[in-house]
Amino acid sequence: MSDNNVFWLVVGLVGQAFFTMRFLVQWIVTEKQRKSVIPELFWYFSIMGSVTLLSYAIYRKDPVFILGQSFGSVVYFRNLYFIHKRKKSGADSG
Repeated sequence: MSDNNVFWLVVGLVGQAFFTMRFLVQWIVTEKQRKSVIPELFWYFSIMGSVTLLSYAIYRKDPVFILGQSFGSVVYFRNLYFIHKRKKSGADSG
């Protein structure tokens, strides 16, 4: 791998780390509140986009993209879990 390719791989990983931080912050807040603070449809679009982009990244064999989309998918599904758990407990008690 050339120095130029290594440089851009590092740039991509650092950029992905910054992008991932917003998921970490949102995830921590959601875990503390035990509810999603973002509209439900946001998470469905996030999952669809993430799965689509992950498929593309695997096809392209891009480790930066694969790492980022894999982690994001876990957060999206976790938030939907809290949304549906809250709806179910609300339906059971109402």
